[in-house]
Amino acid sequence: MIDLKSMSQQEMTDLLRSMGQPAFRGRQVFTWLHRGAQSFEEMSNLPKSLREQLQAECLISVPKAARKQLSRQDGTMKYLWELADGNCIESVLMRYHHGNTVCISSQVGCRMGCAFCASTIAGKVRDLTPAEMLDQVLFTQMDSGLEISNIVLMGIGEPMDNLNTVLKFLELVNHPDGMNIGMRHISLSTCGVIPGIERLAALGLQLTLSVSLHAPDDETRSKIMPVNRAYPVDELFAACHNYFQKTGRRISFEYAMIDGVNDHDWQADLIAKRLKGMPGHVNLIPLNDVVESPFKPSKRTAAFQKRLESHGLTATVRRSLGGDIDASCGQLRRKAMEEAKKGEVSQ
Repeated sequence: MIDLKSMSQQEMTDLLRSMGQPAFRGRQVFTWLHRGAQSFEEMSNLPKSLREQLQAECLISVPKAARKQLSRQDGTMKYLWELADGNCIESVLMRYHHGNTVCISSQVGCRMGCAFCASTIAGKVRDLTPAEMLDQVLFTQMDSGLEISNIVLMGIGEPMDNLNTVLKFLELVNHPDGMNIGMRHISLSTCGVIPGIERLAALGLQLTLSVSLHAPDDETRSKIMPVNRAYPVDELFAACHNYFQKTGRRISFEYAMIDGVNDHDWQADLIAKRLKGMPGHVNLIPLNDVVESPFKPSKRTAAFQKRLESHGLTATVRRSLGGDIDASCGQLRRKAMEEAKKGEVSQ
């Protein structure tokens, strides 16, 4: 079966032409799908014969909201989406004064192995399709009734580990006949996969690149982020400097504050040294307490921020949202997996 929603408008037009249809049918089908049509019967401006042919040869991805949690603290909404094959992924809708932001997943699970992250505990299952990424934005908007204005690719998975799909998703969600969300309203996060950073630099997309740094030295970073053994800190910062030179886009560096691990003054000084000559924003993240992790939230976040600012850096502390609904990456999926296992054992 053909996954229509993963196709660009041109690909869809070519497909319909091969079915003997005029070119404008491609735009019609594309628009229906990107407005959330869940069946071909809904596409009322298509001939019945075409709808029947599409029904026989194509599929429309429709995720099921397996779980939905609403924070009483700040209105954050978390979705656990069940995909067609039974796998689950997470999306989080966050409300800010500047608009509504959805954080989406790029993979089922993750193979990067970051020691403080719940997403990677069970490893990677598979990559998502462009349609499955788009559906998270589209169906979150439809279910919540809130218009999505911003997207962050910081959910389950490493976007650079599924980059071809991610680039196709960006093309789809940016399309004027689709959701039409501009690149400057999209942030893409990586744990430091250098080939992906280099490819993005060459493309010159006007999105915001976020690098999950979490330590500025190889010894610490390799302990908590296995990716550093393949792409050491010196090479990572060289790639970041090159990215800025080619795109002119400031990079945001994500930094989870871990007690006694990466919150020392000398590490703040080293960050400043490595960022010299490049504007960078350091986003300090209060660590989420993951049950399986031995790491605890730092008590020095304010002091670390002040130290960074003393070097002239822009440093902010991320506001914690959805603390009462497992809003951290991978927590809800992990809980659902554990409950499923318990159910299997009890049967």
